[in-house]
Amino acid sequence: MGNVRTKKEIKPLPYGAYFLPVVLLAIMGLSDSIYLSISHYRVYTDIGYKSFCALSKSINCDTVSQSPYSIFLGIPVPVWGIVGYTFFLLLLSFVRKQKGGEHPLWSLLFLIALAFSVYSIILAIISTVYIHSYCIMCLFSFGVNFFLLYFTWIVRKRFHIHGVIQNSHRDLAFLWAVREKSAPVMGIFVTGVLFLLFLFPNYWTFSLTKISEKIPTGITADGHPWIGAENPVLEITEFTDYQCFQCKKMHFFLRNLVGEKPDQIRLIHRHYPMDHQFNPIVREPFHIGSGSLALLAIHAAKKGKFWELNDLLFDAAVQKGEINVKELSVKIGLGDKELVAAFFDKDTRAHLDADIRSGLKLGISGTPAYVVNGNIYLGQLPDDVLSKVVN
Repeated sequence: MGNVRTKKEIKPLPYGAYFLPVVLLAIMGLSDSIYLSISHYRVYTDIGYKSFCALSKSINCDTVSQSPYSIFLGIPVPVWGIVGYTFFLLLLSFVRKQKGGEHPLWSLLFLIALAFSVYSIILAIISTVYIHSYCIMCLFSFGVNFFLLYFTWIVRKRFHIHGVIQNSHRDLAFLWAVREKSAPVMGIFVTGVLFLLFLFPNYWTFSLTKISEKIPTGITADGHPWIGAENPVLEITEFTDYQCFQCKKMHFFLRNLVGEKPDQIRLIHRHYPMDHQFNPIVREPFHIGSGSLALLAIHAAKKGKFWELNDLLFDAAVQKGEINVKELSVKIGLGDKELVAAFFDKDTRAHLDADIRSGLKLGISGTPAYVVNGNIYLGQLPDDVLSKVVN
């Protein structure tokens, strides 16, 4: 009797007990990828958006989305997640019912889960080494991938499936055998992926209205560059950092707004780099190099090329790799060594220091910051301020 009880205690669970958790995990991964895709889109298109997991400098989903590493082969990484989990679920739809004790496709599913897990490790390394910030929802997807790997391995072990490569060949043969059902489904899936690769909109690239000769530009009495109306209805002074993503997003928004209302809005630019080597409010290394970029922009303003270089710096500062100063100098129509002089010019450094001191007196603790009629706004401008000139 003791042996009988032992057998009952170790009686294997039915196939459905293994199949259902895998389905639920894949659905959780798909849902997470959909959320992350929506969040990624809003980070770039909604000037007031902030995700719930933007908690700190090191735990911040928005920082991860803002990174150039969030795009792979011209497609946002979370959208690739939607593609991967959808494909996984499509394969699961062919194994939900088993007949004659056969359990095909699990070796193929195991290899896919293994690829998901390896990709998760790569993304975790990128977050640690290059981005220096983590996304909570991304970490959740990593956990989903590791559990998928574990459960697909359990299914293979439970049903005595041996030889991953050999059984993967049999899995492909199984899909071919049921091609009347599998071919249309996979055909639609592949077509969808191709549409993504060739037609997906690159919303993460900010478009900018080209500076028109009809839009006035100039320098204020205090030496700060401005663009827009000579007699504005609304005057906005921005304090920005070239390595600040929100600064870039808001600046491009305001620049386009000036392009639409050139006789009503004036935008004045001032520098407030959150670089610990320049700004005393920053106590530890942060936005390293943004102070040097500000020096380049101030020097360009002396040559009447501020707005051309300013827009280039916002783009270049968030890209991977080093900024080629000589190349930027040529792009805006100066000599290849002209901008390099900014790093050694005392007046240029004094101008930057004056901007930073002004920001400190105003109590600016981060960027972007805006001054309108003596009022200070951090992060973005409220609707009631902009409603003076736009709906």
